[in-house]
Amino acid sequence: MRTDQFADALSLVRDAGRVEIFTGAGMSAESGLDTFRDARTGLWTKVDPVAFASVDSWARDPEPMWAWYLWRASVCRGASPNAGHRAIAEWADLPGVSVGVTTQNIDDLHERGGARDVVHLHGSLFDYRCTVCSRPWRGAVDYPTEPVARQAPPACPRCDSIIRPGVVWFGENLPQDEWDRAEARMTAADLVVIIGTSGVVQPAAGLPALAKQFGAKLLEISPEETELSRIADVSWRSTAARGLPELVLGLTL
Repeated sequence: MRTDQFADALSLVRDAGRVEIFTGAGMSAESGLDTFRDARTGLWTKVDPVAFASVDSWARDPEPMWAWYLWRASVCRGASPNAGHRAIAEWADLPGVSVGVTTQNIDDLHERGGARDVVHLHGSLFDYRCTVCSRPWRGAVDYPTEPVARQAPPACPRCDSIIRPGVVWFGENLPQDEWDRAEARMTAADLVVIIGTSGVVQPAAGLPALAKQFGAKLLEISPEETELSRIADVSWRSTAARGLPELVLGLTL
């Protein structure tokens, strides 16, 4: 349905030459992926997801956490990119515009949806590295077809320490290279499109405000008001899978 909010959003989009899409868990939810705190089903019903994102928990007993993250990766592989992911790729293919993605998500749905330029602020379920020496792990990973309670991580060929998921846990810094890329892109953007994030997880949530300080317009696409609604130039009550295709179609008409 065309609304005044849509018209305002389309006006921002039409004027933008350098666009950065800033996404959170709501983007993946429309592909059927539960958010981190909602993923406690079946075997994992009694799991505290916060404890399973802790360096201390990993040091005490890594096998349940390794099993948990491999199962999450397996579930992710069974999900498909939604219309919003595909619309971003279509947008990037239009002439006269540069479109990048900065995401807090650790899945690969943006890439599988066709996005070619993605910054993962919180790491990826499909990247692995040594717990001690940080060497990237390029060996095979055995993704389960059913959840299991424990699974032993492989050993690093350099130092024989265990391999860990390449995601950011509580208390850890964001990957510096990814953060630097995100900051550079936010400060260069004409428009930042905020989708599927509540705007409460720091420091990532501060990136749209940084972009605004450097002159970017902010378009929020969200079914509900968030912490970022108050600084958005337009806050459109829609979702990624509905709103993004409508915007891209509007650009082509």
